[in-house]
Amino acid sequence: MRIDALDKACGRERYAVDETPPDCLWAGALRAGIPHGRITGLDVAPARRTPGVVAALTRADVPGTNRQGIVRKDQPVLCGERVRHCGDPVALVVAESREALAEGLSRIRLSLEPLPGVFDPLQALSPDAPLVHPGREEGNLLARGLMEKGDAPAALAQCAVVVGGRFHTPMQEHAFLEPPSGLARLAPSGVLDMVASTQAPFRDRFEIGQALGLDPLRIRVRAPYLGGGFGGKDGATVQCLLALAALRVPGRWVKMVWSREETFLAGYKRHGAVMDIRLGADADGALRALCCTMHFDAGPYAHLSAEIMALGMEHAAGPYRVPNTRIEGLCAYTNNPVGGAFRGFGVVQATFAVERAMDLLAGRLGRDPAGLRLQNALLAGEENGVGVPAEPGTDVAACLRAAMDHPLWAGREAWKKAAPPDVRRGVGLTAMQNAMGYGRGLSDHAAAKLELTRQGTFRIFNSVPDMGQGNAAAFAAMAAKALNQPETAFACRQPDTRLCPPAGSSSASRTTYTFGNALLGACRAMAAKLRHRAALALLCDEPDRLVLVPGAVSDPATGRAVPLAVLAGFLTRDDRICIDQHAMAVVENPPDTGREFRIGFPHRFYSYGACLCGVEADVLTGRVRLVRCFLTVACGRTFSLAGVEQQLQGAAAQGAGLALFEDLAVEDGHIRAGDMSAYLIPTAVDLPDTDCLALNDDEPTGPMGLKGMGEIGIHGPGPAVAQALKDAVGLCATRLPVSPQEVLAALEDAIS
Repeated sequence: MRIDALDKACGRERYAVDETPPDCLWAGALRAGIPHGRITGLDVAPARRTPGVVAALTRADVPGTNRQGIVRKDQPVLCGERVRHCGDPVALVVAESREALAEGLSRIRLSLEPLPGVFDPLQALSPDAPLVHPGREEGNLLARGLMEKGDAPAALAQCAVVVGGRFHTPMQEHAFLEPPSGLARLAPSGVLDMVASTQAPFRDRFEIGQALGLDPLRIRVRAPYLGGGFGGKDGATVQCLLALAALRVPGRWVKMVWSREETFLAGYKRHGAVMDIRLGADADGALRALCCTMHFDAGPYAHLSAEIMALGMEHAAGPYRVPNTRIEGLCAYTNNPVGGAFRGFGVVQATFAVERAMDLLAGRLGRDPAGLRLQNALLAGEENGVGVPAEPGTDVAACLRAAMDHPLWAGREAWKKAAPPDVRRGVGLTAMQNAMGYGRGLSDHAAAKLELTRQGTFRIFNSVPDMGQGNAAAFAAMAAKALNQPETAFACRQPDTRLCPPAGSSSASRTTYTFGNALLGACRAMAAKLRHRAALALLCDEPDRLVLVPGAVSDPATGRAVPLAVLAGFLTRDDRICIDQHAMAVVENPPDTGREFRIGFPHRFYSYGACLCGVEADVLTGRVRLVRCFLTVACGRTFSLAGVEQQLQGAAAQGAGLALFEDLAVEDGHIRAGDMSAYLIPTAVDLPDTDCLALNDDEPTGPMGLKGMGEIGIHGPGPAVAQALKDAVGLCATRLPVSPQEVLAALEDAIS
């Protein structure tokens, strides 16, 4: 059982949203409500006169640059002249109660002059498009990049068969259980103390400091367990607003919790994307060339858009052997919601496009789509789509074979024939890949701190937030195995920038790999230290012969042992702490392409997989049900099978939501499905039991042979469901989510 399971099941675990100190103030923001406009009037005086309101702040009250952002600082903490999307904050109210806060916000007088907006990433790049940020030489172009290998246009001209199309993937809401939330207080010492639901507490200090003109080293951020994140808390949500409020009312705690509606309105979204792809092959199906142009919708602020686009481009050729590629990416500012990190980080978009192109190619050649993928599967040592040799252990082919051996695929014809009346069945099988870590240009580093307590147990200072993926429990299990102690002997302290060494964000499928390696290094140092300290008590002149046993250090030669609690009693605290660090290795000889991307390109390590989906389409209503799902992965050694299965099942559920349910219905910058009553996500009754298989694999550089695998499972359901619908009703899906209307139209076309 996970070390945190009982506390979470009993409700004892405290999340950021649960903390409400005595005499706590409440903060909330007034949002723009229109996608683009000029602020012509903003009167907060009525709010300040509201009983219970302590402060009502505007842009004039913001110190520092008033600009937040991870890489590019272009998002205001509070807007002063112009609003660029419906969720932009224009004022901040601090009050004694939630009721006074709501009343104060309602009394603010805001006047806006609507401005023309731009809502399509392709149209945004036209010369006459309204400018989201006037005065930029690049107009609405945020970033452009090119990745090439060989000569794709020339190779396409020589191909026996070429297929292509335009594919669309939508924005997606994270829909985590715990909304963005946190607390902040300016202590008498001048330190800004913050508790936040965040994936990146160490980076938050610098984002807050930059935006508000504060010394980041005088900002303390604590990150308790998160009630979900998925990338939506990888970047400032409440942090800068909370810090601003705390500066105005020093000494008092201020709390901010976004409602579900505010989270929809102001939170980050998966980037909508439009991808044009042409894929060419020889007559026998061997891939020869790929040309792809990807357009990403950044929304009005950069956030991580260029980096997300770069990772999508890096994955655009899929886990296949393609000798010639040309992959162009363009990222545009629009007045839609802000695009941000989301599980899959640009790879979801790329995977849908390339997998659908593979389906088109299989159809043109009259080939089995699984066999075509297997024929072209990337092998170890071969160059991927951007010219990086695949590491040893690369085996997407083994994943495909495992999926092809599954009864659903092997017996698909019989299963389809056994469909109930008025139901059509179909099966789809696709391949998956996902890079691990930050890539070149940014140190993918983690430091781990391990302490032997006075009681003879151990405390892990976890530096990377646990947002439900179970990394805290995994770290305890790793350390227990490394030190030959029971897991109950370990406690895991959640990230605190004052107590824990830095370790980067909880993102990019990197957490277990980087922090796990650092933790095992600290465990090795601790084991060596304990043997040497125990040698003094055991009168042993050969410390290396001593062994750690549960609760003690033992001398096999004499049978004597010293309890860890006794050993800890005569050690100073400094002598009971071990710290180690690890930096992920990068591509040693990167290809001479993608030079526009200084951060995050290319990646060295990948996990691979295959996804098999069986669907049923109702011929009367057009409703589609995912009724069978199987995922197989090659992601290093399996340390916890339950952990692998939970990650795959959760990721597959989000992928199924993207394929069949989730539609924000954004029209001219307004989210029409702005709460959970209108934005549908799959529930337990909408999903099958997902079968999972982790293949025997090993990553020599990983902790206990592990690789990251938190994201890979999300990539399969979208294209696999699309392929299955082609099999079931003849629908050639080019966009997600697939609607019942599209299914009915395909059925009508088949009849006519």
